[in-house]
Amino acid sequence: MQHMGHEQVVFCNDPHTGLNAIIAIHNTVLGPSLGGTRLWHYPSHEDALIDALRLSRGMTYKSAISGLNLGGGKAVLIGEAHKLKSETYFRRYGKFVNSLNGKYITAEDVNTTSADMEYIGMETEFVTGKPEYMGGSGDPSPLTAYGVYMGMKASAKKAWGNDSLNGKKILVQGAGNVGYHLVSHLLEEKALVYVCDINEQKLKHVKQKYPTVEVTPNTNIFDMEMDIYAPCALGATINTDSISKMKCPVIAGAANNQLADENVHGPMLVEKGIIYAPDFVINAGGIINISIELEGYNRDRAYNTVAKIYNRTLEIFDIAEKENTHTQLAAMRMAEKRINDMARLSAGI
Repeated sequence: MQHMGHEQVVFCNDPHTGLNAIIAIHNTVLGPSLGGTRLWHYPSHEDALIDALRLSRGMTYKSAISGLNLGGGKAVLIGEAHKLKSETYFRRYGKFVNSLNGKYITAEDVNTTSADMEYIGMETEFVTGKPEYMGGSGDPSPLTAYGVYMGMKASAKKAWGNDSLNGKKILVQGAGNVGYHLVSHLLEEKALVYVCDINEQKLKHVKQKYPTVEVTPNTNIFDMEMDIYAPCALGATINTDSISKMKCPVIAGAANNQLADENVHGPMLVEKGIIYAPDFVINAGGIINISIELEGYNRDRAYNTVAKIYNRTLEIFDIAEKENTHTQLAAMRMAEKRINDMARLSAGI
């Protein structure tokens, strides 16, 4: 907590439902912390805690750089989704969220859905992403995918002088909700799309919907020649080993915390000449969508706001070049400046 600057971490346990949760609140200078609830079978509590800390910190940067009046938070639920998910499980979790009195607002994430948010909403008002029939915005994945698509087009413009993805060989790693919707955008532009995932069912789902997509094994993806690598699964796939093998000019994807160590691997990408679109910049479509839900949802407004990710990505590329630094650091500095400026404003300095 001290190293990453967190304000609060809450551990939650309920033996009756099997609930074992960690809620990490990173920063609330700009507003209440908002971030999804991830349900995952972590190898250990330490792994779960590290994930919660990293993800909540990323949400702070994501909201700040997107101009939202929200802070960063995240929750992880520990265990196997198919064994745990139930009405009582999520309602008990909702009570824990409610006990924080609005300091943390939750939403869906990996292995949680808008239907789960409906159960959580029975116990707390501090939940977003509820089904559309309840006045919510529903699944945020299409907006997240659209933002990644905008960031990818901006990256293409930086790399090749125009933002067309026609004929570009793009590997989408992760065929979950966001990856699935991203593939649709890429095929519309006649890109050559390859997909990999450890989940065979997800691959079958994508292949059935989009027969022209090529499925590639998850084991040798960095041996492939490609134009764009789009990590859309879990984080830390950009590391010393993978960078040494990469044969792509651009990285632009939806996964959180893509750099295993931002201080090491950000500079390594620059040295290798790879353009990297910072994850928390281009995958902000979901949080932008949810922020609009909090104000009174309008889907057209959501898409128009998410589209601004294109120009924001180009701006970060320019700043990184002028400051002779890597794009992750340039984006973090931009987010931190807004947080610090707002903190001074609130303090009347």
